[in-house]
Amino acid sequence: MEIQSPQIEMKPVALLKPYAGNARRHSRKQVQQIAESIRRFGFTNPVLVSDQNEIVAGHGRLMAAKELGLSQVPTLRLSNLSAEERRAYVIADNKLALNAGWDNEILAIELQSLINLDFDATLTGFSLAEIDLVIDEARNSSPIAADPETDRIPDRPAHPVSRLGDIWILGRHRLMCGNSLEANDVDQLLQGEVADLVFTDPPYNVPIDGHVTGLGEVRHRELPSPPVR
Repeated sequence: MEIQSPQIEMKPVALLKPYAGNARRHSRKQVQQIAESIRRFGFTNPVLVSDQNEIVAGHGRLMAAKELGLSQVPTLRLSNLSAEERRAYVIADNKLALNAGWDNEILAIELQSLINLDFDATLTGFSLAEIDLVIDEARNSSPIAADPETDRIPDRPAHPVSRLGDIWILGRHRLMCGNSLEANDVDQLLQGEVADLVFTDPPYNVPIDGHVTGLGEVRHRELPSPPVR
């Protein structure tokens, strides 16, 4: 079988016509995600069109292009397809991608690698909550050999290295052994400067399960309990 290779043509956005029978719907959130992907990676997937400039595949990409204010987009003309074949391909292009699955372990490794590189992993189309869930589930499902030495809680030293009031200089950061509820401790730590960011989680001692769930679709595991001294 001979495979035809159509040439990429740049076409004005205004000339492209959406196919009225396209059953796939794109939410505004997804269009914005596609737009962010195009902004970061470029327009890597051309819009497929008929000889009459009717879109066969790429409705979401065209919407994203309009969101970005692009005047032209790359297109591929499917002149070799009949009207019936184009009609079928509109469905096939969307459905065939949905039939694929994920290797969750590999997916978790790849997402974690992007995070470790300080790359915006949400450009993959996964939300932060979904990324957290994928990594968390992969971690919990992977058997981890117990290492008694690693898990052993060391005995409290007779003479602690750090005492209340100590401030450790960590490069341009300062770490204090103190009480954040004590104004004097906070003043000592900040030394007249203003904090850029404060992490806090009131109300305290609230279980994660049943509370941190978004709209109920995302479930997070409980945080580990601190060791009892």
